[in-house]
Amino acid sequence: MSSFAVPLSGLQAFSDSLNAISNNLANLNTDGYKDSSVSFADMFYQLNGTSGNGDPVGIGTGVQISQTTSNFNNGTVNSTGIASNLAIRGNGFFVVQKDGVTSYTRSGDFSVNAAGQLTTPEGALVMGYPASAGVVSTNSALAPIAVGQGVTIAGRATSTFNTNTNLDASAAVGASSPSTPLTVYDSLGNQHILSIQYTKTAANSWTYSITLPAADTGGTGAATTVSTGTMTFDPNSGNLLTPTGTIAGINITGLADGAAAMNLTWNLNGSAGTPTITQLASASATSSATQNGYAVGTISGYSVQADGTVEGQFSNGQTSALGQVAVASFADEQGLQRVGSSDYLPTFASGTAVVGQAGTGGRGTIAGASLELSNVDLATEFAKMIVAQQGYQANAKVLTTLNQVSQSTMQAIS
Repeated sequence: MSSFAVPLSGLQAFSDSLNAISNNLANLNTDGYKDSSVSFADMFYQLNGTSGNGDPVGIGTGVQISQTTSNFNNGTVNSTGIASNLAIRGNGFFVVQKDGVTSYTRSGDFSVNAAGQLTTPEGALVMGYPASAGVVSTNSALAPIAVGQGVTIAGRATSTFNTNTNLDASAAVGASSPSTPLTVYDSLGNQHILSIQYTKTAANSWTYSITLPAADTGGTGAATTVSTGTMTFDPNSGNLLTPTGTIAGINITGLADGAAAMNLTWNLNGSAGTPTITQLASASATSSATQNGYAVGTISGYSVQADGTVEGQFSNGQTSALGQVAVASFADEQGLQRVGSSDYLPTFASGTAVVGQAGTGGRGTIAGASLELSNVDLATEFAKMIVAQQGYQANAKVLTTLNQVSQSTMQAIS
């Protein structure tokens, strides 16, 4: 009897629905997992003529699965404190690649492989925009994001320096201040220690001398003098009168390490534009000294900003962009194909991925050191399971009834 096909289709449909529900419950704690549900549709109708008023009389032939729908609402974002963990707040997917195949995921449970690259637990590389000298190139092709050992930042030669120094106004003529050491860096990132010495030559007048150890220029013996000059001070305020602004042209040549010649400028003013060298009746001392160079640095840590920029922290105290994690969006997320391991592949229905920066083009922002939890709701799944169970039992009862009717019919015929 064809009637058996109807409850059998119901059994199959509700069985598939229970499978979807059980899969949701099984992935209750899967990072980035999106809840899915099954939709039903009736099957082809058999036309058995028309009624007295001309209306068609049709009998349905059962039920079928019309589609599975994913709930792409955001799950709860949970802070983990692990720098490699990432979560997307809003729309979008991380772009990952393994063996030349690109897929997309909401799960940001990433780690760092032996090559220092961000990877998924399955070994797929997290893709993004590369950076050169701290500048991200969003016009370049996507590349793996490197954050681990071996990442370095080049040193920078010192070009300017500043000191906050007071010279004792009560010192005798001929007295010298304590030497002020100043660490500077050459073009190769090597450091050198300059010494600044002040000597009082008259009331409100001092000379300065900047020296460098002789060994730094390949010599021996006394330190090499690289700059000298005279400073005068206002007798009323103790502020520096001359020189004003800066002392330029402090040149250091012939460095023993082969670095390029250094051309230094001494900035004599602070951020407010007032002199940082004074002559007051207080002990001669330098309270602070700053300069704009630094040594070669190795990566010591990193963090991911809301726009996906991976900012590295280096051993020389500097920070620099290492790259920018890419985020992909799709015209129809429901058209994506689930392939396991929390990954999705595009299909004709979803359209191709539109890859860009987080926080632009409708794409969500990125939360660093965080994970997006599954958005499965336990109570909702239990309610769906009860409905599916009752539907399955009802169709099973219909099948049993049809079997009894069939047996009774056969007995009556015989």
